[in-house]
Order: sequence, then structure tokens, then C-alpha cells
Amino acid sequence: MGADQELRASLVREIAESGALADPAWRVAFAEVPRHLFVPYFFVGGLTGRERLWCDDPDPARRRRWLEGAYADEALATRIRDGELVSSSSQPSLMARMLEALELRDGDAVLEIGAGSGYNAALLAHRLGDSLVTTIDLDPEITESARGHLQAAGYAPAVLTGDGARGCPGRGPFDGIIATCALPSVPRTWLAQCRPGARILAPLSTGLILLRVRDAGHAQGRFLPTSAYFVPLRGSGAESRLLGEGLPRSALGNELFRFLFTLTAGSMDPRETLSLWEREERPQRERYGLTLSEGREWAWLDDPEGPYTWPLGPPVEASGVSS
Repeated sequence: MGADQELRASLVREIAESGALADPAWRVAFAEVPRHLFVPYFFVGGLTGRERLWCDDPDPARRRRWLEGAYADEALATRIRDGELVSSSSQPSLMARMLEALELRDGDAVLEIGAGSGYNAALLAHRLGDSLVTTIDLDPEITESARGHLQAAGYAPAVLTGDGARGCPGRGPFDGIIATCALPSVPRTWLAQCRPGARILAPLSTGLILLRVRDAGHAQGRFLPTSAYFVPLRGSGAESRLLGEGLPRSALGNELFRFLFTLTAGSMDPRETLSLWEREERPQRERYGLTLSEGREWAWLDDPEGPYTWPLGPPVEASGVSS
């Protein structure tokens, strides 16, 4: 067994121990898709003093660091432009949870919003077959790179350059749509490209919303328990707003409060958000949900028709980058 195979097997065991990969089909996919082919280089370090690790480094020790990093259960920064992270390869254990949450079956067609490195598309293609997987990204450099990585790994899903917020009607209808970039709201155009009963999974605020599509005008679902941080959909306004002054540190430092704070951005006063959070005893993510119906989109706590509801931001108009 080669070094990459040993590291890949170790990664699969680590993901399984975290509680993911209960579905044998996904376990096989993660065991057989070579992640290192999708991250021939990546950046480590903070905002300053970044270090680039790459597959062809003449230093054997640095090549080993690159390979070990490729199979670490960590998100990897793969593309930086003007000092800003514009594309990454997501944490594998989080990817596993997201893919399993879609409840895909043989024969399902899937659209991925955000091509990233191509690794997620490869996992989908391994599970479903090339012809049933479409990945789209606004950035032609990202799609060209992802297409090359997929080809090197032996996969050939449809890789398209375009506005992911508009979906891809020519490849639908879809049984699942998965976004790997943070959104301020779910584009309503996606619903019309889904079959009844399709699932939509997307990062929103600092969580993951899983919607079930009823028809072209209606979808509803709850947030998954896990936190999730993704590169924003470029130009969408998904960047988190700064926390307001005057709020207590106990709230500012609480990850669940930050989730609610960004989810209610533009709809609630910061003090009102804090009051709700404390009154409801710091609710977990799975108590929150999202509804799209008759042109409206709103988030809610516990009940879509209950007392705690608020509209989300304006519909997404521009697509961007992802993991």
C-alpha cells in the first residue's frame, strides 16, 4: 500500500469515528477518491506569513507535509487572490455529513453549486456516476482547474462555468442541490429545477439548512446540528456583519449566538436578537428552520407559523466561489 493509500485509509477511519460515513457507499467513495490529486498545492498559516505546500516541491520533507496535509481532516486553502481566500477544499468529515444528509439514492441527479477543487464532485460521481453530477462555478479559473483534477482522478461529471444562483436548468431536473459556499438566502430559482421531494443543502449563517422541495414554489426544512463555515458566494452579501457594540462578552463569544445573530441580520435589532436567545435558553441550531413559499423566504424558531419568524435578505443575484 502506497503512502497516499495509507493516509487515505487513516482519514476514512477518523471520519467514521467522528460519527459520519454510516452509509457504506459514501465510505467506499472516501476510501477510493484520491484527495491529493485535487489539492496539488495549498496554503498553510494565517493571514500573514502564508506558506505554500505543493506536490512537486524538491524538498522530500515538504512533499511529505503536503501529502499528509492533503489527507488531514481539515479545510485547505487552495486559491488566494489579492490576499483574500476565494476557494478551498472543505473539511472531509463535514463533507461526509453533508453528502449523507442529502439521502441520495442510485439514479439521483445532483447539482453542486461551487466547483472548488473538484473533490466533492468526484465523491458524488463515484457514488452516482458521471452523467448524474453537475458542478458549476462563476470563476473560469476554478472550473478549469477542477476539470483537470477530475480528469486526473478518472472522473468526468459536467463542470460548467456560470452563475450558480441561477442553477442549471439545462441539466435538471435534480433530486438534490448542494451548495459549498455561504449564502444570505436560498435562490428561489433552484426550486423550479428540482423534482418534488428533492433535497437542497446549503450553508446559511454559520449553519447548514436542509430543505425538502414540495414544488417549484415551496420548500421547507430545518438546520442541521453542526456548525459550518464556508467561503461566501461572491457578490451575494453573505459576509457576516460585525457584532454590535454593547452586547455582553458571554454572548459575543458564544458560537450559537453568532449563528442567530447572522441569521437575523437586517431583520432584528442586536438587542432584540440577544433577548430572544436568552429567553429561549440559547436554542440549538436544529430548532431553527427556513421556509420558501409563494415568493417569500423566512427563517423561524420551532414553528414556521409561530411567534418567532423573520424574513431573510434579498434574493441572491450573483454567484461566486466555493469549496
